[in-house]
Amino acid sequence: MNIFKKIYCRIYQGVFKLALKFINIPTPKLIEGENSSSKVGDIIKLKNIDKVMIVTDSFLASSGLMNNLINGLEENEIEYIIYSNVIPNPTITLIEEALKLYIDSNAKAIIAFGGGSSMDAAKIIGARSVKRKMSIPKMKGVMKVRKKLPLLIALPTTAGTGSEGTIAAVITNSSTHEKYAVNDPCLVPEYAILDPLLIKDLPKSITSTTGMDALTHAIEAYIGRSNTKFTKEMALEACKLIFDNLEKSYEEPSDIEARNNMLKASYYAGLAFTRAYVGNVHAIAHTLGGFYNVPHGLANAVILPVVLEKYGESIYSPLAEIADYISLCAKELDAKEKAIQLIERIKSMNERMSIPLRIEGTIKEEDIPLMIKRADQEANPLYPVPMIFSYEDFKGIYDRIR
Repeated sequence: MNIFKKIYCRIYQGVFKLALKFINIPTPKLIEGENSSSKVGDIIKLKNIDKVMIVTDSFLASSGLMNNLINGLEENEIEYIIYSNVIPNPTITLIEEALKLYIDSNAKAIIAFGGGSSMDAAKIIGARSVKRKMSIPKMKGVMKVRKKLPLLIALPTTAGTGSEGTIAAVITNSSTHEKYAVNDPCLVPEYAILDPLLIKDLPKSITSTTGMDALTHAIEAYIGRSNTKFTKEMALEACKLIFDNLEKSYEEPSDIEARNNMLKASYYAGLAFTRAYVGNVHAIAHTLGGFYNVPHGLANAVILPVVLEKYGESIYSPLAEIADYISLCAKELDAKEKAIQLIERIKSMNERMSIPLRIEGTIKEEDIPLMIKRADQEANPLYPVPMIFSYEDFKGIYDRIR
């Protein structure tokens, strides 16, 4: 590792952490509980808005899951249009198509209904609607939008991304296979609606991988160097809820209490990482999504224990604190043993939920140098990671997950 690069990254991260104290990151107004999706119409009516656009995918649009939402809109005489072409890892082309529909329809608010992809798309549609002369690539990075979005309401249909509470939206450039984040406080939805009925019929594979996505958010936020008292509390509570409820949700899909707890865990993890940031797990996962369309939750689930092992002693203390908080093992054990047991717990959860050890047969050797370059560009200097990875460190992770 180039020592000057490391010094530069740490100075940048320190300055950015200080700057965050003066940046107001809003917290969404939270509405939770069974059938809470039916209350969206009431919210919109109070805002004196008469037409909205719902951003979702084709499966959700035809699944019947939106019935309570639609009924609430109709009862309040609110017109709506549905953009249902969202795909995993939404692209710039998709955003521009949806933006045209939003503008042409004269809608005044956006409802994100779905997983992280629908929420990412809705956020960037909103950003483009108020910054029509700024292309999406120019929004890449931090605080490039800086303008109030139309009313944005998020209804997650998975318990993983936490996007309903974050400043981030991730977009894919299908021409270059680059996947990157747009980060701005104005992207935080005004309302987050956590309705467990929307996730009770999730397929097991989606339950498991999105749950591990939330765990990745919580752990990366906690072990990073930009924590505050608030982010640590949110990350710890998210970890506890996930370890207590994810496998219940996986094995007993109709357990509404477990589903509700997972929605809260995902939301808390989102509040944590949008203020404390993520790390090398996400930087690597985004390259797998950009190059091969690997689902983000699956990529994070596979990469998380591998990266934690690579960090080694640099994260023994924070991992031990998480282990204590979730009552994983005996308090008298030393930090190293607690950290090892926590990583092993993550591995065993993956195994019990049929998450593979590797992304086999997908990663091409000839793509790895460019993926490393992009992972490094995403992580450094912004992410306050416990250990700044060198080229060889990144290469070792890609080799282990192939």
